Amino acid sequence: MAARVIFDPEGFKNVCSGNEICGFSFRFKAQYYRGFTLSILHDLKVNVDGWEAPREAISLTVNGETFTLDEMTTVIDSDYRWEFGEYATVTVKKEGGLEKGAHHIKALQHIAPSYMPFPVITECETDFTI
Repeated sequence: MAARVIFDPEGFKNVCSGNEICGFSFRFKAQYYRGFTLSILHDLKVNVDGWEAPREAISLTVNGETFTLDEMTTVIDSDYRWEFGEYATVTVKKEGGLEKGAHHIKALQHIAPSYMPFPVITECETDFTI
């Protein structure tokens, strides 16, 4: 069986505010068997080349709307669902972004559906180039 593509290979890039590079972003899929509202996504952790992104530096964009991790816990509107098989964009604030070249990323998703007695915690990783 072929492995499911978690990260969008074309989705890694530095992001700018004005003329300044202020961080980086990537696109990846939820590690859950169905779509869900953002309120059950309790945490995202991002580690690139051994650098752990602070929680407050991470945001997620779904359906054209961007939320911090703390804001996501209150999003119950069904318009903001991370659907199975769809990429969402994770943006990480980091002055100067990432250097051009090869990198390694680990991204952890902590999903806690109310109807399950345990959370779904999945760490995904890959190599990429900016």
